[in-house]
Parts: sequence; structure tokens; C-alpha cells
Amino acid sequence: MRLKTTMPVLAIALASVSAPAFAQSPASAPAVATEADQNAAIMAFFEEYDAQQLARSPLSKSYRGIKDSDYGKWDDGSDEAEARNYDAELSALKEMKARFDPAKLSPENRLSYRLFEKRAARGEGAFKYNDYGYVFDQMNGAQSQIPAFMINIHRVDTKSDARAYVNRLYGIGPALTEAVGQAKTRAAKGIMPPKWVYPYVITDSRNVITGAPFDNGPDAPLFADFKAKVAKLAISQTEKDLLIADAAQALNASVKPAYEALISEMTAQEKVAGTDDGIWRFPDGAGYYAERLSNYTTTDMTPDQIHELGLAQVARIHKEMQAVQKKMGVKGDLKAYFNYMRTTPKFYAPEGDAGAALYLAETQKAQDAITPLLPKWFGTLPKAPLVVKRVEAFREKSAGKAFYQRPAPDGSRPGTYYANLYKMADMPLTEVEALFYHEGVPGHHLQLAIQTELKDVPAFRKFGGVTAYSEGWGLYSEKLAKDMGLYTDPARDFGRLQLELHRAIRLVVDSGLHHKRWTREQAIKYVEDNSADAPGGIVKAIERYIIYPGQATAYMVGRLKISELRDKAQKALGPKFDVRGFHDTVLKSGPVPLDVLEEQVDAWIASRK
Repeated sequence: MRLKTTMPVLAIALASVSAPAFAQSPASAPAVATEADQNAAIMAFFEEYDAQQLARSPLSKSYRGIKDSDYGKWDDGSDEAEARNYDAELSALKEMKARFDPAKLSPENRLSYRLFEKRAARGEGAFKYNDYGYVFDQMNGAQSQIPAFMINIHRVDTKSDARAYVNRLYGIGPALTEAVGQAKTRAAKGIMPPKWVYPYVITDSRNVITGAPFDNGPDAPLFADFKAKVAKLAISQTEKDLLIADAAQALNASVKPAYEALISEMTAQEKVAGTDDGIWRFPDGAGYYAERLSNYTTTDMTPDQIHELGLAQVARIHKEMQAVQKKMGVKGDLKAYFNYMRTTPKFYAPEGDAGAALYLAETQKAQDAITPLLPKWFGTLPKAPLVVKRVEAFREKSAGKAFYQRPAPDGSRPGTYYANLYKMADMPLTEVEALFYHEGVPGHHLQLAIQTELKDVPAFRKFGGVTAYSEGWGLYSEKLAKDMGLYTDPARDFGRLQLELHRAIRLVVDSGLHHKRWTREQAIKYVEDNSADAPGGIVKAIERYIIYPGQATAYMVGRLKISELRDKAQKALGPKFDVRGFHDTVLKSGPVPLDVLEEQVDAWIASRK
């Protein structure tokens, strides 16, 4: 079961966060008459919706920093539970439509009404293909997401929190067993990832149960995390020792056998898995891919239109790169330039801890350079701090190159930018600035922290997401940093263009893989011929697109729309254009589909005139 969560992705059978059925059915819910009553009532409706959603999802509570009697539990990850949650979502939509008249709502509540409708429509489209997602893969599999959740989200501030941690360790066994059962069922229907995925899953799984208390090696990741958290508690050493002993017992009694069963099942599936990569091979694969594109881009673009857009953007960026090539004085054609940027040692940090430290130091320089410039470009800035971390060792081999985790709304957890420094050859220093501006500020941290800190909007807007909006903003932010006067080194400007090219290429290869039936090798060859991506990075990126159909197309589609709207506003307003006001307009409604974003900007333009 692939999680459809409003929290950071934990795409496993552990967490489904749709609301349960409301106490009142749409037929029995009282109609609300006056405008004041309507506005008060719909806010209460959304609050009740969120409360009931949280009641079903201990994991969602943990992401928000809530610790109550459910701290220590996992969600019901069964197919039956997800079906109940889906039915409840439809019931909530029917109730909203029965009780509220959009014409009688304030502009903000009318927007919430529309966004709830659109959210439900995307959910309805996705549920048709609910069993098409991979239960285990290198990006979203439970094998790594479970320990990542425990390490990064489960806080231990008290002895009770530590007990809850142990309870969750015991719960990993049943949760993984449920997920393995789902993977078996889907495999029987032909829904399996390609053969090359399985070694990643098996390796990640072995990493989790290697080390103490499973063997005599250094502490395994979960055991090390628990010990470190317990060590900080203000309790006696005897109490700490007892907690650690309990955790060791839970790890051996529940976690180890569950992971061993997972490894056994993945090993068996690997033997019969196919080598075709695209989802065209599934029953109604074309319908599934069309749904994925619609869901992620919030447009009605066809796979062929996505492909042609990608080719056009690749050609545009190639021309911009040639201008940077002249500034750098590199001779030869574009392929020669790519080879120079890909192979010149000065553009890479050395392998090992020294190289990782250098990369993190360069990231800090990027943060220091842009932070004082932000008030000139944004009327609203986030309160939550941002930290930068390496991806944990147990999952760094399979994880993506960089990603972001939003802060907790209560301030108990900062926003976190994760850089994958497993192989420095895959993380060129030319890209260090653009990656930080995308994942940190003014990209995901600024956008998601502002979203999390919004006042007087329903929780589904504060904690939900629209991929084209959020990833479009991240890619827009990379270029925005250039508008702000950064990338003074032409090699770093090339890195910016290389990352933009990377997103344009995604349109080509994603549609190539899942619509035009390209092989993994064809897609890799296209990237090699048209970019300066590091070889290891190319393979990892293509493997991501294969198991995450459609998602990668949202970046460029969203970025082009935001840039288009800024150009539109500048042209319409002339000297009245205020970039701070434009950015506030984009950010202060939270994530919205692209058609709604255009309406919001149009309204702002009209108000400025």
C-alpha cells in the first residue's frame, strides 16, 4: 500500500491519513443559512475532519510533534483500512457539499472549499490504481522508511517517550508482515518492480539488522539511535540500562524476524522479476500513467505533450549553457563541455569524510550568502530554523541525492535539508549552491515552513501538498537566486543550469520510459548524451523515475507556470510590480493546483491595478 499522506513521504503500509467517517452523514447534517454561520461552520467542519484524521494516524501526530496515548503505535496499514479511509474521504466531501454554499463563504473559506474538492478528486483518481504502487523499492520502501521515521521523527524527551519507542519497535514486526503480505499479493497480479530494484531493498534491510544487538558488531542503526536518545534523559543509569535492555529484546524478538522474512520474500521475488521498466507493462498502464501525470502536474497534459515540452526545454537550456561555456573559456562543442565539467577533478570533493565536510562547508557558504538578501525579496519569512544533515549511513546507498523534511508546527523539530554524501563523485561542487537554494532557502524550507506556520487555514492546507506547486517552487528558487545576484562563479552558474537541465530531461525520459516504452539503458544513454550529470547520478536518477512514474515531471511544469505568472504580473503592473508581494501571493495560500495559483495571481494583479 503506497501511503497517500499529507506528511513527508513514508510510502509504506504503516500510515494512511484520510479521515474516518464523520459522525453525521451528509443527509442528516443540518444546512447552514447565514454567511456568518457558514464561515464559522465550515471552519469547524475542517477542524473536525482533521481531528478525526489524526485519530486514525499516530504517525501523522508524530510528524506534527503531538505526543499522546497513541505515541508508540503504528497506523493500520491494511488494504481494508485504506478502503475505509477512502470511503470516509468521499463521505466528508459529500457532507461539505450538502452543508455549505460557496457563494456564502469568505474568499479564504471559498478557496478551502475548492481545494478540498480538488484534493478529493485527485484522491479518487489515484484510488482506482491503489494497488499499482510498489510496496518495497529503493525510494519509498518500508525497509528504510521505518528506521528513518524512528530516527528522525520519534522524539525521546521523557522516559515515557522511550517506552513508546520500544513499543514501536515491537510494532515493526506486525507492520512489516502486513507490508510483505501486500507485496506478495501484488506480485501475484504482476505488480512488481524491475529486477534491479531488489538488491537495493535487500541491502537496506540487511543494514537495519546488522550490528548489536543482532550480532557482535557496532550498534545497528535503531539500537544506536535509541541509546543516544536515552543517554540524554534525566533519569538514573539503572533506568537507562533497563530501557536499553528492553529495546534490545524488542529488536531481536520483533524487528529481526520481520526483516529476515522481508529479505526472504524479496530474494524470492527477485528470481522471477522482469526486466521491463515502464508501467506501460501493467494492465491499463496507459490509464495509470495518465492519472499519475494529472495528479503530479495538476494539468491535463498528455504524455506526448510532456515529452515535447521536455525536448523544447532541453534545447533552450543547451543554448544558455553555451553562453556560460564561453565565459569559462572551454573549447569544443557542447558534448566536449559536458565532458570537461563531468571529469575535471576540481569540480568534485574527494571521497570520504574530508570530502563530505568540504561539501557541507560549501553548503554553509551558500546559506550565509543568501540569508541576508531574503528580506528584499520576501514580505513573509519563516520562523522555523533550518539544519543541514548527511543522509544516514543505513540508507545512503539507495536514497536520492538531496531532500528536505519540514519542521514540526510546534517548533520541536527544525526543517532539515538532507544531502546524500555516500559518493562524492555523484555530488559535484558546481551544484552545491543550486541544490541548497532548492532544498533550503528560498526553496523548500522557506515555502514549507511558511505553509506550516500559516494561521486560520485548515490543517489539510497547512500539512498537505501539491507536487507541481512545491517542486515547481523549488526549481523556481534555483533561478531566483541568480536574480538575487548569486552564482558569481560561472562554474556554479553552470551547476544551476545543469540542475535545470536535469529537470527538463526528466520530462523526456519519464514519458519515454512509461509511455514510449524506453528501456532503462535508453534513458541512461539520453541523459549521458545531453547533460553533464555524473554517471552514478544518472543511473540513480533514472532508477528513481522508473519506480516513481510521473512525479519527476512536476518540477519543470510547476516552475514554468510560476515564472510565467511572474512575467505576466510584471508586464501587467509595470512600475507597480512588487516582487515581495508576488512571492507572498504565491506562498501565503499554501500549496494549490496550478490553475488555482494562476487565479490567485490574477486577483493580486487586479488588486494592485
